Amino acid sequence: MEEREKLVCLAKLAEQAERYDDMVEFMKKLARMDVDMSAEERILFSVGFKHTIGAKRASWRIISSLEQQDTPGDKTGVMIDAYKKKVEDELRKVCNEVLSIIAIHCLPLANSGENVVFFYKMKGDYYRYLAEFSTGTEKKAASDQSLMAYQHAMVVASTELSPAHQIRLGLALNFSVFFYEIMNSHERACQVAKQAIDEGNTEIKSAGEGVYKDSALMMQFLRDNLALWTSEVAGGEASKDTDINMEG
Repeated sequence: MEEREKLVCLAKLAEQAERYDDMVEFMKKLARMDVDMSAEERILFSVGFKHTIGAKRASWRIISSLEQQDTPGDKTGVMIDAYKKKVEDELRKVCNEVLSIIAIHCLPLANSGENVVFFYKMKGDYYRYLAEFSTGTEKKAASDQSLMAYQHAMVVASTELSPAHQIRLGLALNFSVFFYEIMNSHERACQVAKQAIDEGNTEIKSAGEGVYKDSALMMQFLRDNLALWTSEVAGGEASKDTDINMEG
């Protein structure tokens, strides 16, 4: 068995055991072999980091909620602030590592339209995660980089992938969330989501429901977000993005 196959096998075993830090290490080694990843490999690479970053993002949101309820300057508030900064440092470290690997080892080797869109989308996602907790010039820089990555992915997806392709729909889903939550551009978020739904539906109807059955979840998330964002009673409910296994 070649080293590449061994790393994939080990990553799968780590995923089954929910040892996501180990999974990430195996897939980082594979990425640094400078190979154009297969669909299975890019999923393992993405999923490992999603679990790592997902727990930290959830912690940050809870801490931020506690911070808003506390009186600034008291003992509990000081503890909350210190812990929040610790989580932010961990988030920043993970995001920067992912973005470095994508820039050096993934995008330069991506030959297929699917891989180009996948990794530019992933680049947009991790800059979006940075923008979620950053402030000032750091937030603007992360937001600008996220926007450019998503835009590039959309251009490639429009020529290389069907409107009902799961990766293209997942890209539209996360791009619309970026507009809603980071740019505070609710109208643009709705436009991106609605266009993806309309174009996806047209393609699915012409090709038949069974052809794009794996795209159903992305379509449903887009519909859910659009309904949430256009509702007057939407306050407080979180938008859905692709913090799931995108490709089944």
